[in-house]
Amino acid sequence: SHFWLHRRLRHLQSILHQVRTHEFDAQPPPSGPHGDELSTLLWEVHRTGQSLQTEIQELKEMESYRREFIGNVSHELKTPIFSVQGFAETLLDGALNDESVNRTFLEKILHHANRLDNLAHDLSTITKIETDELDMSNEAFKVTELFDAAIESVEVRAEEKGITPQQTVPPDLPRVYGDFDRLRRVLVNLVDNAIKYNEEGGTVQLEAALQADEVEIRVVDDGIGISPDHLPRLTERFYRVDKSRSRNQGGTGLGLAIVKHILGAHDRELHVESVPEEGSAFRFTLPTSPQPSLQPA
Repeated sequence: SHFWLHRRLRHLQSILHQVRTHEFDAQPPPSGPHGDELSTLLWEVHRTGQSLQTEIQELKEMESYRREFIGNVSHELKTPIFSVQGFAETLLDGALNDESVNRTFLEKILHHANRLDNLAHDLSTITKIETDELDMSNEAFKVTELFDAAIESVEVRAEEKGITPQQTVPPDLPRVYGDFDRLRRVLVNLVDNAIKYNEEGGTVQLEAALQADEVEIRVVDDGIGISPDHLPRLTERFYRVDKSRSRNQGGTGLGLAIVKHILGAHDRELHVESVPEEGSAFRFTLPTSPQPSLQPA
C-alpha cells in the first residue's frame, strides 16, 4: 500500500507543488507512462509541468523582448523629436528672421522629420510581414532588372561617397522567382549599407551565380567590415554595430531586420561573412522555379 499508493501520491503532490511554484527542477521526473493508471497520471502531470515551464519561459522572453523593443523605439524617437523641437523653438525665438541660419534650421527640421517618417514606415513594414498582412507575389524576373532597380534607388548616396556599384551577372543566367518589389527593398538595404559603411571611393559589387536550381545573390564591399561578435545579432531590430555612426548616416536600425523578414517570407535566409577593415559579403539565394509558399503574381 505504501509503495503503490502513498509514495506515488506524495510524488504527485510534489509535482503539483512544483507546477504551482514554478520550481520545475526540484524533483526527478517519473520513470515513464508505464504500469497502472496512477503511473500514467504521474507522467501526464509531469508532462503538463514541462509544457507550462516552456510556455512560461517563452512568455518571459517575449516580455523582455517587448520591454527592450519599446525602449529602443522610444530612444529612436527622442533624438529627432527633440531636434525638431529645439530648431523650431530657436526659429520662433528670433532666428526665423536671421537669413544666415533660418534655412539651415529648416533643412535640419526636414531631415529629422524624414527620419521619423522612415522609422514609422519601417516599423509598419515589419509588422505587416510578421502578421502576414503583406501579400507576396511570385513573379519571374531577370536578376539584372533587380540589380538595376536597386542601384537606381541608391544613386544619390553612391555619388556622395564617390562609389559606383558594379554588376557581375552571367549572360545565360535563368530568371528567378519571388516578389520583385520586396526583393528590391532587400537589395536596396544591403547595397545602401555597403555604401554607408564604406570609405570614399570604395567598391561595391553586386554578383549573381547559378547554383543547381537556385541563383545566389551577393553584395560585396571593401568597407570597414564587421567584428565577428556582432554578426549573430546583425538582423535584430535596432541593433547597431556603431550606434553613433549609424544614426549620423540616417539609418533607423531596422534595415537588416526587414531584410531578414522579407527573405523569411520567401523561405530564404541571409548569410553574412565579414572581416574588420577588409569588407563584408551579404548573400542569399532565389529559386529558378515558382515557389508554392508564395501567392502567384
